Amino acid sequence: MSVYDTICIIAAVAVFISMFNHRVGKFQTTIAITGWSVIISLALLFLSNMNYIPLNEEHELINIIQNIQFDDFLLKGVLGFLLFGGALNIKLSHLKDQKFEITILALASTLFSTFFIGTVLWLLFSLVGINMAFIHCCLFGALISPTDPIAVLAIVKKMNAPQRISTQIEGESLFNDGIGLVIFVTLFEVAFGESAPTVSSTIALFTHEALGGIAFGLVLGLVFHYLIKHPHDGMMRLILTMLIPTSGYVVGQHLGVSAPLAMVVSGIMIGNWTRNSIAEDESHQLNHLWELADETLNAILFLLIGLIMLTFSFHYIDIVAVAIAIPLVLCSRYLSVKIAYLGFNRYRTYNPESVKILTWGGLRGGLALAMAMAIPSGIATGYSPEIDVKEIIVLMTYAVVVFSIIVQGSTITPMIHKAKELEKTGY
Repeated sequence: MSVYDTICIIAAVAVFISMFNHRVGKFQTTIAITGWSVIISLALLFLSNMNYIPLNEEHELINIIQNIQFDDFLLKGVLGFLLFGGALNIKLSHLKDQKFEITILALASTLFSTFFIGTVLWLLFSLVGINMAFIHCCLFGALISPTDPIAVLAIVKKMNAPQRISTQIEGESLFNDGIGLVIFVTLFEVAFGESAPTVSSTIALFTHEALGGIAFGLVLGLVFHYLIKHPHDGMMRLILTMLIPTSGYVVGQHLGVSAPLAMVVSGIMIGNWTRNSIAEDESHQLNHLWELADETLNAILFLLIGLIMLTFSFHYIDIVAVAIAIPLVLCSRYLSVKIAYLGFNRYRTYNPESVKILTWGGLRGGLALAMAMAIPSGIATGYSPEIDVKEIIVLMTYAVVVFSIIVQGSTITPMIHKAKELEKTGY
């Protein structure tokens, strides 16, 4: 089957899981789709191990999933749509109110988490016999530290958390997605680049990616703001918004700037400025169009996350690495948020549940997995010739992603309800 055929079938399966969940289950759709896809994958792996089905690397199902090339599908395909669609619904007034907090959480906390995870992971791995270079450990820290806007917006946003908490979660996830990708690309160049990196070249690369992405997003937003305002045809306005995450994203990539950051910035501009300058019925059409795109792409993406398990090879040491990774990432997330709030609390009063919600609601998703799968194969760990750095990083990432979506995503509701009750009492 072609990639197109595969995506069509996966979309159909995701829709049927969603329908089943609405009729029988009580889980949020994203959690249900991920959970069922993981169950299906585990069942197929069990049947394969019991020799009931020949599920090996040459099996058609495995080839179909591999042909999709998940990292390209997300990083060079649907990511632009999901980020732009998510940014459309961010209120600029709320963002301005939380600009200091979001900047610290998206930049300083992500940097702290990246190197905290990298350092602790390197020390713990040396104790269990995994000889992974420090830069590779930091690479895992870079890809797993940012909260994933796709997972966060799909789960936490729909639970109607208190405004300040909701704005921090949404704003941080959208911006630290771009920042995290820039940090990952920078460390990736340091680890695998052909020329020896210097401090100045590393800073220049980071600055070009981050500031260039923001600047390109501003230009993109301004250009399309005026283009969308002028046509009297409502359908043409909708088509023009589709050009931003398609051609705009591609141009950003070719310019060498952060296309994800550009999508966030342009999405906020279109959602706050352009939407207010068009008729109310057209604004509703814009909402419906991007809600449809968001729901459809999310369904396909999270089903793929579960099915990707079928393409992995598992070894004993991978289980050890996973057992280290999940608590380490949670610990790092808590520390990065808690330290930030020690500063925040000097200037404002916040909901007492804020740190807990931002820690437990810091979900990881397909973006982290796509970055992990972009790491080159064949880099030895010193533990076994069969096990390379990519295998360990991908499996650790996968475990953290599935744990955050299914476990954290399904258990955060009581925290949000408690925060709402405290909001009524004025803390």
